[in-house]
Amino acid sequence: MQATAVLRFTRLSPQKGRLIADQIRGLPVERALEVLQYSKRRASRVFFTGLAAIANAEHNVGADIDELKVQSIQVDGGPSLKRFQARAKGRGARILKRTSHITITVGDKAVKKAATKRVK
Repeated sequence: MQATAVLRFTRLSPQKGRLIADQIRGLPVERALEVLQYSKRRASRVFFTGLAAIANAEHNVGADIDELKVQSIQVDGGPSLKRFQARAKGRGARILKRTSHITITVGDKAVKKAATKRVK
């Protein structure tokens, strides 16, 4: 069983989000929550709310919370807010305020990848 939560247009750069995603990918849900709770990074709060996939798994699918693992996390880039900052001699410097789309999937079993054969 799998359950997914999607956070779209999160005001977090994808690069900073991937640092946290790499820490909790593949962990049991209970351990992932501990890692996020005691992390000093601001991005960890976003992922903490993103683990609503746990509630989705319990309510929608009827999964046992104790057996859930974080199967996959994707942090993709969203649209950037484009801003300008005043510089010398009437110029302007572009500032990109990046956003992210975060997809968290939890499940009770490891997903097996299909064996692919290379054809020549």
